[in-house]
Amino acid sequence: MTKNWFRENGKTITLTLHVQPGAKKTEIAGIHGDALKIRLAAPPVDGKANDALIAFLAGRLGVAKSAILLKSGQSARDKKLEIAAPPPDARERLLTED
Repeated sequence: MTKNWFRENGKTITLTLHVQPGAKKTEIAGIHGDALKIRLAAPPVDGKANDALIAFLAGRLGVAKSAILLKSGQSARDKKLEIAAPPPDARERLLTED
């Protein structure tokens, strides 16, 4: 399994994500190429999907929403996010079932 979706950069991590807005429920759907696929229940309008993505990841990782920065892909399905001060088990928290 590729790990390109998860990059550690000192005190931050960078996630490469493939996001599917408008799904039945918000969940992590596994690896999609070199990205982690996340399904979002939020619609892709007025930034709602990006807000929902940040809130979902903050809850999953136990970090503040302000610790998550959307670096690229504001209006695309493929996104890069930077997370400051992630927990040491961040990768496992993202890959473990709820």
